[in-house]
Parts: sequence; C-alpha cells; structure tokens
Amino acid sequence: MKTSFVVSLQQTSFKALATGKFDGNLRLLKDLGYDGVELAVADPSEIDQQKIFQLIDDHGLEVPAIGTGQAYLRDGLSIIDSRERAIERIKSHIEFARLFNAIVIIGLIRGKINGKMNKAESTFIDCMQKCADYAPETRFAIEPLNRYETDFINNVEEAMKILKLIDARNVGILIDIFHMNIEEVSIIKSIESSSSLLFHVHVADSNRKAPGFGHLNFDEMFSTLKKVGYKGFVSAEILPLPSVEKAAEQTIKLLKMY
Repeated sequence: MKTSFVVSLQQTSFKALATGKFDGNLRLLKDLGYDGVELAVADPSEIDQQKIFQLIDDHGLEVPAIGTGQAYLRDGLSIIDSRERAIERIKSHIEFARLFNAIVIIGLIRGKINGKMNKAESTFIDCMQKCADYAPETRFAIEPLNRYETDFINNVEEAMKILKLIDARNVGILIDIFHMNIEEVSIIKSIESSSSLLFHVHVADSNRKAPGFGHLNFDEMFSTLKKVGYKGFVSAEILPLPSVEKAAEQTIKLLKMY
C-alpha cells in the first residue's frame, strides 16, 4: 500500500484536509516519506493546472485521486439537484485527473435525495454512466458517506448495489474508515465484501484526527486490506490538528507500521 495526504488547492469550508501554502505542504509530505498527495478542488478551471503538475512532479510525488466534494460545498453543485452543471464540472475534474492518471472521487457531489429515492437513484446512475463512458480510461470511486453528511449511499452495501446498476468497469468504491466507523455493522466484513471493487482508501481516526489520536484499532483493518490484496493508496483525510505538521507526522508514523 502507498501513502498520501489530502491537500486542498482552494480555500474551503471543509476542515478535514490541509490548506495553506501548497509548495510547503508538498515539501512536508515528501520529507516525511509520503508517496503521494491527494488533491481537493472545487473548480479545476480556476487553477494553474500545469503549475500544479510541475510542482508535484518536482517533489517526486504521485496524485492518486482528485476530490470533487468542494464543488458541492462551495458552489452547491450536485448530481441529483443540478445534473447537467454537475456533470460538466465533473468533466473538468476528469481532465485535471488525466494529468496524473488519478481517480475521480464521487462523494458529496452526488447530493441528497430528500425523500425522492427512485428519482435520485436513476439520475445518479445515468450521470455516472455518462461520466464512465466519457472517460473510459479514468477510474471513478463512489465514496459512502455517513448519514450526517448525506442521505444517499451511506455504506458499502448501498454502494455495491448502485455499482451493479451502473455496470461500468471503471467505477468502483472508495472506503473511508471515519465514515465506516459510523455506518458499517462490521468494518472488516465490509472491506472483505468490497475488495474486488475497491479503488481507494481514506483513513482517519474516530474523531477525524490523525490515526492514533482517536480510539480506533487499525491493526485488523490494515491486516484485512493486505489479506484481500489491496495495493492502492491509503490517503489521510483528517483534521490537521494540532497542526498540519503534527497530523501528517502522526499519520505516516502509523501507516508505515503496515
């Protein structure tokens, strides 16, 4: 497994990632021994993509995934409520992701169903199919999120059911240990059941701080990831507390144990 840390390229209200001077964050991650940096961005058209690419390349880091959730948090775009505009924004994330051969994460950008399950589900499936067809070489990872953030696709079982209906080889699952601790009956069984569809992993402790700053026991989780043959990235999406430096140091210290 490889290690990465989520960094935002723009100001955001979402707190569980690193912000601030991008070059400084890259230097920190490289010095600590991370393999990559996961990028969160609301609108890729607003940033100098080639400059970002060059900075990351200069530091010898990979980009495993591009987060799209800020398009929902900042701009209110969601697949369910603003279908066509959301698809166009996701396409811009796809083009950005192509620079790095990165996964495009589908988390908060899917929106909320607000009691209209059938319509929401069919809209989401149709949009994901369009994205998958638009960029067959790009991988998309649907991230189950806890009930306090959305009412649509809260656990691995729900994500797997949706994936069967989408039926695209380039669409899989992102598991996030923080959300799993809230929603899954068994984190271990959910890892095992989703292993063939597992594209990416987010890690955080029970309080969304760095692993080791909460009460979760990661031994069995990482042993299970190894057992099912997961070889992708484990990316820290955590509150940068007490500081970005301390959180990143604590995370890599634990991840290197596995």
